Order: sequence, then C-alpha cells, then structure tokens
Amino acid sequence: MARTHTSANARAPEVTTDVRARTGLLAVVLLALALVAPAPAAGAASLEKGFWGPIRVDGVSQFPIYDDLGVTIFQTTISWADVAPTRPEDSRDPRDAAYRWPAEVDDAIREARRHRMKVLIMLTNAPAWANGGRTPEYAPDRPSDFADFARAASRRYPEVLHWMIWGEPSRSNNFKPFVKQPLGTPITAAQKRAPRRYARLLDAAYGQLKAQRRTNLVIGGNTYVTGEVRPGAWMRAMTLPDGRRPRIDLYGHNPFSFRNPSLRNPPSGQGLVDFSDLGRFGRDVQRVLGGPRRKRVRLFLSEFTIPTAVDSEFNFHVSPRTQAKWITNAFKIARGESSIVALGWIHLYDDPPDPSRPVVNGGLITHDGKKKPGYEAFKQG
Repeated sequence: MARTHTSANARAPEVTTDVRARTGLLAVVLLALALVAPAPAAGAASLEKGFWGPIRVDGVSQFPIYDDLGVTIFQTTISWADVAPTRPEDSRDPRDAAYRWPAEVDDAIREARRHRMKVLIMLTNAPAWANGGRTPEYAPDRPSDFADFARAASRRYPEVLHWMIWGEPSRSNNFKPFVKQPLGTPITAAQKRAPRRYARLLDAAYGQLKAQRRTNLVIGGNTYVTGEVRPGAWMRAMTLPDGRRPRIDLYGHNPFSFRNPSLRNPPSGQGLVDFSDLGRFGRDVQRVLGGPRRKRVRLFLSEFTIPTAVDSEFNFHVSPRTQAKWITNAFKIARGESSIVALGWIHLYDDPPDPSRPVVNGGLITHDGKKKPGYEAFKQG
C-alpha cells in the first residue's frame, strides 16, 4: 500500500511542508479560485468506518482497538500472485491444490466476527502464468482468469461481502501497462488504455462475484487524490470494448488532502480530487457510472490519513491537533454527503523513528503507544 504524495502548495494554512521532495508522484496544486461549493446535502442514515491496520502486534489482537474506534469494516488484501503462483486446474474451486490461502485472512475474519465487524478484501496482483511472465502489477492477459480467482475467493470466504478490485490502479506502480497523463493535459487515446483494461477486469470480476453471491458488493475505480491518470479522467475512461460502462456497486476513492477538508473550499486544480472535492466528484461518478437506469453508485473512501511529522508517503505534515481537526471535518463531510457510504483510515501506528530515512507518521497512535488527538477525533467521527 506504499505511496508517495506531494503538495506544491507551500502556503496551505496549518501545514508544515517537508522541502525534501519524494519521488514517484506528481505534485498537488490547489488553485485559489473564488468559486464556492454548495453546502452539504442531506446525508445517509449511517456511515461505515473502515480501517487498514495490523491484525496482531506481538501476537496481541488489535481488534479491541478497532472496536473502540468504532470501526465497522476491517480492510485487508489478498495477492492473486501469492495465492495462485501456478495455474489451478479448476480456478473457481478454492480447494484446488494450486491455491495457498493466507492464514492471516482467516485470523482477521475470526477477530472481526468476534467484534461484530465486517471484512473487506482487496484482490490485486496477477501471477506470472496469467500475465505473460511479467511482474505482478501487470494486468492479466485474460480478465476471465482474474474473475475466476475472485469467485474462488468468495467461495473460500463466504462471510466477506465487500470486494475491492485492485488498489489504486491509476498509479503506474500498481497497474500496468500504463501511459501517464501529465498534469494540465487532456487524456489521450494511449492514456485511456489502462482504465479501459481495468474496466474489463472489473466487469469480469463483478460477474463472477455476483454469480457466487448476489449480496456481494463490488468496489471499483479505486482512484486516489492525484493519480498518474487523474481521478475524473480515469473514471470517465472506464469503458468496455462495446462502449458500455463496467458493472460496479461502489466507486472507491482515496481522498488524501493537503488542506482542511471543507466543501466550501475551491476546487483542486489540474483534475485532482481531495476531500474537499467529494461533493462534485460524487455527482460526476453518479452521472457517468449510474447508467441509463440511474443505479446509485456511491463513494467508498477506503483510505485516508494525515501525517503529523516528516513522512515517507507525503511531503507535508500537520500538528497532531490539526490532524484531529481535519479528521473531524472529514467525518462531517462524509456523514453529510449522501453520495458517501464509507470512510476508512490507513495506519494505526506511526513507525518507529529511523534517523536514516523518513517513516510513516500518519497513525492515530505514536510508535510508543500514545494516542494522538486524532484517535479521539476518529472515534467520535
């Protein structure tokens, strides 16, 4: 799940900017436009609270902490490349000898059941036999192979109803082949190939997951604030060879933000979508992916985090109190917008300090076990 995010807005209020640029991603530019977004619409009756974090630390379950935080969905991942390093004879049968299902997922499901939580599984990474012998981020040659694996996973884990198809495929490090879209430029035909390839993968997996269990919920898109194809461009380019849109239940987006979340903030520039842009983005998703029958496609915000010290994933950080304020305001948006069904967090703990390099500092708990103000803000959110 590692990433690098940078902000070019050195004047953003309450933000301390790390001047050492991280490699790998494009800079965020927040344009100071005068446009004021509409006030939040009436929200949904409930909001799921998700979390990406450890199952156990030194053998001790972390689920009592998630329970205290009010988490309702524990999020985890399964790598197809790891589970099926060789081609199964019957790829839809989870009992096929080729499958090596991870014990930690069973542990997570048991702990979640004990604490009355749901589990989300993200399926990602193609084995070499499926993608022409390339590295796992390369998409499979046949979407049906991935779809069969998804069905086997659903059979293996019948308790799991939330299925995410690939994580942040709008990053070239996560999904290939990929042609990057430079900031400030319209998407080209070559740059549309990755989202179109992804759309075929999503639609095929949707079909098999629904065939296994109609109550399965399929989360697709899975963009993030910047992307090497911008979120809106990626979403609009998700089409099948016949021009149809892929089938989808929920649209995944990770709205990492370099400013205090508020729907009254001006739009981010260059096609970026942070937390303050979600009102507009939710309407765009519904208009594009809702289809002729106007199926409701709501936003599943799988990952959010705000670093409180120099960080390995972002080139900015805020104070612990500002982290708490931003979390509170993010939940106000999420609970107020009917287009949002879930808000998740990534990182329970900060990493231990390392004088040789930056580390993750976006946790709700410090490396030595002290709860930040953000812990209570997330709990109350």
